[in-house]
Amino acid sequence: MSATVSARTALNVSRETHEKLELLERELRRWQAIKNLVGPATLDQIWDRHIVDSLQLLELAPEAKTWVDLGSGAGFPGLVLAIAGQERGLKVRLVESNSRKCSFLRHVARLTESSVTVHAARLETVIPGFIGQADVVSARALASLTQLLEWTEPMLKTGTTGLFPKGRDAESELTEARKRWTFEADILPSRTDSEARILRITSIESHS
Repeated sequence: MSATVSARTALNVSRETHEKLELLERELRRWQAIKNLVGPATLDQIWDRHIVDSLQLLELAPEAKTWVDLGSGAGFPGLVLAIAGQERGLKVRLVESNSRKCSFLRHVARLTESSVTVHAARLETVIPGFIGQADVVSARALASLTQLLEWTEPMLKTGTTGLFPKGRDAESELTEARKRWTFEADILPSRTDSEARILRITSIESHS
């Protein structure tokens, strides 16, 4: 499947959005040779493994206007969401502690004219400032669900929705997390991996 067919079929993105996603791909390949931003083995699967995998989160929160992405890395999913959500006015905050990745995020955000704020900090230090300020918080391949909920509980308690892509162990991670919290969880299929799931978390309450 070509990159164009792949992305535009996934979420029916506009031609302008697709061109900006292609720009992201080109810059990632250019920077990768020097900065090593993503796993080298995934370079040949940038569209399915990274871009389309990120895009699918956008339709799970169609009304969201403000989004926080934790551990953004090379921009997946946060920068992709900012590019694709531009036409609906989505504002995205990217949290990343690695300085070279932050430089890349700012660079591509400028080129694509995306509404992005990059926070070059450890997420524990910036989450307090996001409480009550975001419709959605996401994190991809960052930590276990239990750890993610420990970090984001203050946000989720104030009405923010958590969207956390997970692999085949999603059910067991839910079971473990429910030892500490009560919450609503939708287990949603991934478009890019039949074994993966996306967890949508709301209405959290600690047992303690």
